[in-house]
Amino acid sequence: MKRVSPPYLSYLIPLLLIIAFQTKSYASHQRGRLGLGFTNQLITNIPAISFKLQKSPTLALGGLVALSTNETSGGHGAGIKVYRLIFEEPQLNFYGSLLAGLLGQKSGTTSKSGFQFDFNLGSEFHLKGIESIGFSFEFGVSLNKLDNFAIEIRGNHILTAGVHFYL
Repeated sequence: MKRVSPPYLSYLIPLLLIIAFQTKSYASHQRGRLGLGFTNQLITNIPAISFKLQKSPTLALGGLVALSTNETSGGHGAGIKVYRLIFEEPQLNFYGSLLAGLLGQKSGTTSKSGFQFDFNLGSEFHLKGIESIGFSFEFGVSLNKLDNFAIEIRGNHILTAGVHFYL
């Protein structure tokens, strides 16, 4: 059987290569600041505490931890996230990100474990006068497995992608 790639793949790969090898970015107003907040990006739908630290003008590192001890529908998750800043506008940073996470979920008496890898493009914006609070939204592709392996298109709005308070 002949294998056919999706037509959008020929556009997505060059775009990701351009983002990855871009040498200059002007995002610097959060450099060295630690952002603490929340996100709900894991496929287990358990809210997570997250952090984000911008290490340089083009790179930020983050992580998230989720836990629910509910006996019938609880679970856990933990992941790391790498952000590659693409460009900045006065109150807005555009970025590409990679998320790698390990997951666990309870459903009744059964427990499942799995993984999640997300490849996203997104933006974090700050309101003028309160630059210490960042609101994010993202879209991209998720490769995940809890029951079955799945490839999904994901869109994360402000309350799902996360809100961070920068110290």
